[in-house]
Amino acid sequence: MSNNLPKVAWIGLGIMGSPMSENLIKAGYDVTGYTLEQDKIDRLVAAGGTGASSIADAVEDADVVITMVPASPQVEAIAYGPDGILENARRGALLVDMSSITPQTSVDLAEKAAEKGIRVLDAPVSGGEAGAIEAVLSIMVGGEQADFDTAKPLLEALGKTIVLCGPHGSGQTVKAANQLIVAVNIQACAEAVVFLEKSGVDLTAALDVLNGGLAGSTVLTRKKDNFLKRDFAPGFRIDLHHKDMGIVTDAARNVGAALPVGGVVAQLVASLRAQGDGGLDHSALLRSVERLSGSQV
Repeated sequence: MSNNLPKVAWIGLGIMGSPMSENLIKAGYDVTGYTLEQDKIDRLVAAGGTGASSIADAVEDADVVITMVPASPQVEAIAYGPDGILENARRGALLVDMSSITPQTSVDLAEKAAEKGIRVLDAPVSGGEAGAIEAVLSIMVGGEQADFDTAKPLLEALGKTIVLCGPHGSGQTVKAANQLIVAVNIQACAEAVVFLEKSGVDLTAALDVLNGGLAGSTVLTRKKDNFLKRDFAPGFRIDLHHKDMGIVTDAARNVGAALPVGGVVAQLVASLRAQGDGGLDHSALLRSVERLSGSQV
């Protein structure tokens, strides 16, 4: 594909990365992808992308490298070392890390990349699998204005709300706040669901009317069917929300911000994971409330 758009390397083709990279291909970008599972690389190729045999192979010709992996250790594993992005991408390349990691990891990555002449943005997203597929993600970005301006057309193929939040790490800080709000919101919805059901109310009707008022939320809209059907196939796994609650409680502690409700919900997420539900969608916080309310789950 010959066009004037930047050449993109995409590292990490999971629940989010696969549909996002495909949206870039649909927007006309030349995308070369690498991930650990061959079937995910095959999926990218089937969508019109190019498969790579390694990170080095993927990034060597790229103008923009996008990464979407689960957590800080994976970002460090793909970025650093002789086989990593920083050693193999060309000077002047732009690295856009869309993973949700600690703000400090993003700050460190930007510093180390600068030594190699590689520019970095942290650009975590909100909107889950559905938002990734529909290209309506909210993208919170940390880094330099000029780099943000370069990346913006590309990010517009992936999301709808794209905001530069401040210097390196700021995107991750806003994402951490996002995950705090989402978890507390899901927990409140879950408590309401158990209360309504135990009261004998028509749950579908109740959630419809609640979602039309001040109690309505994107969380309730997106997760209503999960609650109604007890369908906890992951859009966003409890394991990952557990990681994110660790990030936000730790970061808040470092800056001296109290998270009294967030701390409780972080423990509820941790307990759900300890009970073996880590692979379920975060709407499975409902199971925790059911157990506490005496239901056999």
